[in-house]
Amino acid sequence: MAKLQLLSIFLSMAALLVTSASGGGGGGGIQLILVNNCAESIWPGLLGTAGHPTPQSGGFHLAPGDETAFDVPLGWSGRVWPRRGCSFDDRGRGSCATGDCGGVLRCDGRPGATPATVVEMTLGTPRSALHFYDVSLVDGFNAPVSMSPVGGGAGCGVAGCQADMNVCCPSALEVRDREGKVAGCRSACRAMGGDRYCCTGDYASPERCRPTIFAHVFKAVCPKAYSYAYDDATSLNRCKASRYLITFCPPPTSRK
Repeated sequence: MAKLQLLSIFLSMAALLVTSASGGGGGGGIQLILVNNCAESIWPGLLGTAGHPTPQSGGFHLAPGDETAFDVPLGWSGRVWPRRGCSFDDRGRGSCATGDCGGVLRCDGRPGATPATVVEMTLGTPRSALHFYDVSLVDGFNAPVSMSPVGGGAGCGVAGCQADMNVCCPSALEVRDREGKVAGCRSACRAMGGDRYCCTGDYASPERCRPTIFAHVFKAVCPKAYSYAYDDATSLNRCKASRYLITFCPPPTSRK
C-alpha cells in the first residue's frame, strides 16, 4: 500500500512539473492562439523584440482553417506578421511574396520585409501589469489581421485591420506579385521615404509628425490600426488577459 501511495505522489508531482513547464495551469505564461481564417495558406512570422526570445523558431505554416497555440512568458514583447505567397523546400529555404524574412521558413530573429501588417504587443512591464497591443500599418499592409483577448476585464478592445487594403490601395503604394496581382500596400514611408513621411529627424515627435493623405486612407479603411507612427489615441489597446487570439482574415462579425 505504501508503495502505491508513493507512486501516486510521484506521478502527481511529475504532472505538476510538466504543467508548470508548459505554461499551462497558472505557470505564469500568456497563451497566444493563431488562427488562419483566410482562403489561402499563411506563414506567420514571429520576432521577440527588446531582447526577448522568439517563439516557435520564428515561423511556421498555417493552412486555411488551421490554428496553433503556444505560450510566451509574462512581460514578453514582440511582433507577429503574416507572410503570403510562400514556397519552401524540405530544408525550409524559399521565399514569400510579402513579409519574407530572408528566404527561410523559420525567421529565427530575422525581421519581415515590408509591406506587412504587424501585430505588436508588450505583455506587461516592470511598471505596469497591463498588456499593450496593436495592429500597425506603419510598415504597410499585406493581409487583414486582428488581436483580441480571450476573457479579460472591461475595456479590453480588439486591435485590427479587418478590411482588405489591397483592393483599395493607391496605385503609388501597390506591390504586385509574379502574377501581377496586388500582394501588398506599402506605407508612405516605405514608398517615398524622407523624414516627413517616416516621422524621423525633425519630424520625430507627436507635434511635428502629422498623418499624410495616405495615412488618412489607411485610417478610413482600418480605423483600429496604426496608420502612422504617433497614431496612439485610437490604436493602442490595454488589457490583462491570460490568452489572446490572433486571427488572419478575421470575419466581419468580429468587428466591434
